[in-house]
Amino acid sequence: MTEGGAPAAARAVLQQCLHARLQVKPAGEDSPAQWVQIDRGMVIYICFFKGATDDILPKMVSTLLGLRLCESDSGKRVSVSELPGSVLIVPQATLGGKAKGRAMQYHTNIGKEDGLRLYSDFVSLCERELLRAAGAAEAEVTVKCGTYGNRQVLQLDTNGPYTHLMDF
Repeated sequence: MTEGGAPAAARAVLQQCLHARLQVKPAGEDSPAQWVQIDRGMVIYICFFKGATDDILPKMVSTLLGLRLCESDSGKRVSVSELPGSVLIVPQATLGGKAKGRAMQYHTNIGKEDGLRLYSDFVSLCERELLRAAGAAEAEVTVKCGTYGNRQVLQLDTNGPYTHLMDF
C-alpha cells in the first residue's frame, strides 16, 4: 500500500553501494559470463504490480534519484544525482511476493510483457535524468541494468546496510 492507502503500482528497494557487479548472462560452452558493473552509487531493485502504467515512472525516477541516501566524501547524506554516482537497476519480481503457507505467490505482479516495457522505460528515464544532473558528464556516471525475467548473480560492496523499501 502507498502512503495514501491505494494499492501499490510498483515497489523499489534502494541500496547504496561502493561497487556493484551483476551477471546478466551466464557463461556458455564457448563464451564467458557477461557482467555489468558500477562503482559508487546506488542499486535499485524494481518490481511492477498489476495495474501499473507509464504514468508512475516520472514520479518514481524523480523520487529514487532525488532521495538523500548516499554518503558524500564529507559524510553528508546526498542524492545519487548530487553525489554524483552511478545506478545499477535490477529487475526483482520477488519483491511482489506474498507468503501463503510455506510458499511464495506472485499473483499481484504485472504480466511479463507489460513489466518488460515498464522496466525498459524506467531504465531509459533514469539514464536521461542522471546524465542531466549537474556534473554527471564530468564524473562519468553510468546507469547499468539487469536482464528482465532472468535469474542473475549480484555482487555488492556497501559501506553499510543502508537499505530502503518504497512503494509507489
